[in-house]
Amino acid sequence: MAQVTDHTKPFIVDKNLGAALDIDNAQLTEATSDGIPVVAPTQEQKYLFDMRGWILVPGVLSGDELAEMQEFGYKLRHEPESIPEHERSPLGGPMQRLADHPNVVGFLNEFLAHPALSSQECYGFRMESCSLFHRTVGDGNFGPHNGNGMLRFPGDSHLYRCIPGRGYSGLTRIVWELNPVKYRQGGTLFITASHKAVYTAPDTIRSQDSLIWDTYECPAGSLLFFTEALTHSTHTWTNEENDRLAIFSCYNTVNSKWHDWDPHPKLLAEMPEKRQTLFRPVRAANNLIGEAYRH
Repeated sequence: MAQVTDHTKPFIVDKNLGAALDIDNAQLTEATSDGIPVVAPTQEQKYLFDMRGWILVPGVLSGDELAEMQEFGYKLRHEPESIPEHERSPLGGPMQRLADHPNVVGFLNEFLAHPALSSQECYGFRMESCSLFHRTVGDGNFGPHNGNGMLRFPGDSHLYRCIPGRGYSGLTRIVWELNPVKYRQGGTLFITASHKAVYTAPDTIRSQDSLIWDTYECPAGSLLFFTEALTHSTHTWTNEENDRLAIFSCYNTVNSKWHDWDPHPKLLAEMPEKRQTLFRPVRAANNLIGEAYRH
């Protein structure tokens, strides 16, 4: 008989008097603004992300959907004048759908969303930056940064917290690799588990060729998650077979903001109402949008 693992529910304190947060009845968003059911991370994915601070999901996009994203990305890079002005961003055109892709929402429900500020009409987290990275051979400046996220000061969203059964990534980076990435030829570099480090980094991190750095390879359309509490760096692009075409986005809690960035007002106004909640004001009090709040 196969053994069934008991995944113990975490005890998380609610707002007042030490009462436990009602995890069973939390209203984490179950569908995207396009009406697609969210894809929750597996137990293995949750374990690996908590342990390592990063995880890759290969080949999430494919076929016509991937081709559409690639075409828009190259237009944005090389022919921006062919795109309406308010759409000239990696949130424009078809790429807007990636902001609350089912895999993205499912992952952030687990590691970032605040249940009390989440509903079926409102995401429990914010999106606070979105950039297109296009690199050819020789592009990309090595520059290690972040880490030690268990001990970052309060208010700094580059942090990582965990208790048995629950991990929390305060500022989470999501990368869509729209072109193939070859191993150690330009993918983002990580010092695995450094989000939980309590010592200063060794001098060996000063070389991007050091084996202290982990990285990945993946097909086009892959999805990368990592906590900004992790030590990471750009890796110089050396893949001569294709350029790097990637979307780098950051997501944060609803009461915190790190980047000086907002989407174009017209682009925001044209989004579905639920997607607009990704860009609501930065606060905790009364920051639940939709019928769940009005009633």
